[in-house]
Amino acid sequence: MLPLKLMITTIFFDIGGVLMTDGWGHVSRRAAAEKFGLDWDEYSERHEKVAHAIETNRMTLEQYLDRAVFYRPRAFGRDEFREFIFAQSKPHPASIEIASRLKASGKYFIATINNEIFELNLYRIDKFRLRDTFPIFFSSCFLGIRKPDKEIYKLALQVMQRKPDECLFIDDREVNLECPRELGLATILFHDALQLRSDLIKTGISLSD
Repeated sequence: MLPLKLMITTIFFDIGGVLMTDGWGHVSRRAAAEKFGLDWDEYSERHEKVAHAIETNRMTLEQYLDRAVFYRPRAFGRDEFREFIFAQSKPHPASIEIASRLKASGKYFIATINNEIFELNLYRIDKFRLRDTFPIFFSSCFLGIRKPDKEIYKLALQVMQRKPDECLFIDDREVNLECPRELGLATILFHDALQLRSDLIKTGISLSD
């Protein structure tokens, strides 16, 4: 939803699907199943059963591998599979550039609200130098809550001491935008960087330094 010319002070970005590829999303898991010869239905079922636990840091990455992959002998090793997981992370430079310009303008506080596995979240933050742009990460693995639970958005507002109507949230999944709208945040459904730039301008958000 794009109310026009809002007095936005704070912009929350999703990471996977907006600033970068998804950390360990459906596409990457399907690619892993094909590469390593996993039964997709079996692996997918096991992943879904532990998805909440792994994204809220109630389960470590190693425990996830035990439950989802190495519950039986495999022809490949844990290191190889783990390296494949981390290798799926690729940046979306145009989106990161938009976030960087918003921060550099000095007009907006920039943060993230994202779901991610703890170990993978730290890797992505470090590898792609996200701290250069984002001073705070409201990540599911840090908070023990994940989108689309309304509590993660409420917690972000409480910590930031912001009113909903001065905040904007950007995400690539409509389901993750529903609760923010109910709380009163402006939202943008992300498709690509060009569309994001256009929608930001429509809200009155300046991209100039």
